[in-house]
Amino acid sequence: MRRTSRPLTRRGLLTGTLGSAALLATAGTLAGCGTKGAQQTEAGCKSEDLSATEKKLAFSNWPQYMDVDEKDESKRPTLDAFIAKSGIQVTYTEDVNDNNEFFGKVQNQLAGCQPTGRDIMVLTDWMAARMIRLGWVQKLDKAKLPNVEANLLPSLRNRSFDPDSQLAVPWQSGLAGIAYNGKHTTEIRTVDELLTKPELKGKVTALSEMRDTMGLLLQSNGHDPANFTTAQFDDALAKLKRAVDSGQIRKFTGNEYSTELAKGDIVACIAWSGDVIQLGFDDEKIKFVVPESGVMLWSDNMLVPNKGSHKANAEELMNYYYDPAVAAKLAAYVNYICPVKGAQAEMEKIDPDLASNPLIFPDEAMLSKSKVFMALDEKQEKDYETKFQQVIGA
Repeated sequence: MRRTSRPLTRRGLLTGTLGSAALLATAGTLAGCGTKGAQQTEAGCKSEDLSATEKKLAFSNWPQYMDVDEKDESKRPTLDAFIAKSGIQVTYTEDVNDNNEFFGKVQNQLAGCQPTGRDIMVLTDWMAARMIRLGWVQKLDKAKLPNVEANLLPSLRNRSFDPDSQLAVPWQSGLAGIAYNGKHTTEIRTVDELLTKPELKGKVTALSEMRDTMGLLLQSNGHDPANFTTAQFDDALAKLKRAVDSGQIRKFTGNEYSTELAKGDIVACIAWSGDVIQLGFDDEKIKFVVPESGVMLWSDNMLVPNKGSHKANAEELMNYYYDPAVAAKLAAYVNYICPVKGAQAEMEKIDPDLASNPLIFPDEAMLSKSKVFMALDEKQEKDYETKFQQVIGA
């Protein structure tokens, strides 16, 4: 089942060609994301569920984020099995190439309480938080999600943007931490070592994703990225600026750091776990480290948008993917953190090496050091992104 190489990872797409442009524009576009009249309420924007009479479902996801049959890539084994089992016909579209770009696709419809033609959309925590803040997401019926209720990892419950876990169901998760190439440096265990070790000067990169880089910096200063003040953010940003000004950090990247780390052009970086898993298949000297101060945990979440007219069908699919056996099959393909308890035992039957990989099935010690970045209001999002972009030179 294991795939040792992929043309472009899902997390790479987040800040790849499309994502880079979106990140550059983020600070300027955020001002318009909460324009007057965009906010909706549950009472003011009601959605009719036609699931009882229409056995269909429209599912928007990221590319490379669903298992495919390696002998026939037109087949998606777990999704095909759901269709056969449920009788629900799923229109599966890989049209989420970037969070901001996708927001632009659906913004006008959702702001006007109009259908988007989608019943499930998969978006990263911070964009899910924005959609929820704007009132653009339908509440889920927990009674129809027994597998989710039973098997969702504790570390992914009661998140700040969805404290009752009734609006967003994690699809896959990942970590942002430190990676290094052991051929060219000794072990790096802290963010401070990454940012100050003289032998690393000019050979370090950090992520252009504000929440991941700044979350790690906040933790390194003893602050909680799930609950911090503006003064604490500014303090962490000052530390980052010192590393930039001194030449310690060469540049800020999406996942293009992967190639440079493998070649030794850079020797250490802030990195995403999914990328490092892929690099580690080819070179065991490339390691992912959970910094002593903590690691950032992010998720991509299944949401049912307002006017999605097949909510019960969507809930049936969400519940299906929280069956541990199904979740293991998906995780064996995508190689991100599986959010489903019990899937690790099922993975033993598929690939014991993946079952023992802590970047797919983190142990409690690792998860206890993980944090999800604080949900931001519109003003905070604009202010923090602007400050961050100024420091990284975007």
